[in-house]
Amino acid sequence: MEILEKNLIKNSLILGICFIIGLSLVSYTLFQIKEADNTLSVTGSAKQAVTADMVKWNSSFTRTVLASNLKNGYTQMKNDETIVSNFLKSNGITDAEMTISPVSMQKNYNYDKANAPEEYTLAQNVMIQSTDIEKIKNLSKNVQSVIDQGVIFSAYSPEYYYTKLPEVRVTLLPDAMKDAQNRAESIAQSTGKKVGSLKSASMGVVQVMQPNSVDISDYGNYDTSTVEKEIMITVKASFSLR
Repeated sequence: MEILEKNLIKNSLILGICFIIGLSLVSYTLFQIKEADNTLSVTGSAKQAVTADMVKWNSSFTRTVLASNLKNGYTQMKNDETIVSNFLKSNGITDAEMTISPVSMQKNYNYDKANAPEEYTLAQNVMIQSTDIEKIKNLSKNVQSVIDQGVIFSAYSPEYYYTKLPEVRVTLLPDAMKDAQNRAESIAQSTGKKVGSLKSASMGVVQVMQPNSVDISDYGNYDTSTVEKEIMITVKASFSLR
């Protein structure tokens, strides 16, 4: 009987201790939940219109030649390079703005390996980089004279860039933070609470977009197709509520 009583006392003590520990865990969980309920996370944003101040324009010229005629092919490429270079310089492109790559050679795939001769494509890339936006824009539309001289010339659309992006990011940061705080205050007001101190803040990716565009990406976006652009930054901020 005495042993039974001791076991009952022992079991009661164990149950009591477990109950106390359980209450402590519940209290801690409720405290954490309450803390979480008193933190509001919002995203603020700010935009600025800018005009591109630098342009890149890529083009290329090619020749397809037989393997037995590679020497003449390289001679043709040298002539083509002279025509292209003269065309660019006559339109105001300086040596500093122009880069013409060496000749690259690629063997063409032969579907009739038994009968068709081997062919190679010779190519050179041309890259123009300038701060004169209008000059390059007009030049890219007027390459017919190069083609008329027998050059197999391919021109791509100019790419427009804004080189002062880091400065704009710094300028927009206070506006994005203010927008985040305004959103937080609007949300808090609807719940009957007030926004307290800032607990954390982190800057999101930068979006460089066409004007009035909504084409954004989680990884950032940089549209190069237009001279006029909009730069947008976002800030994720967490505020305490009281």
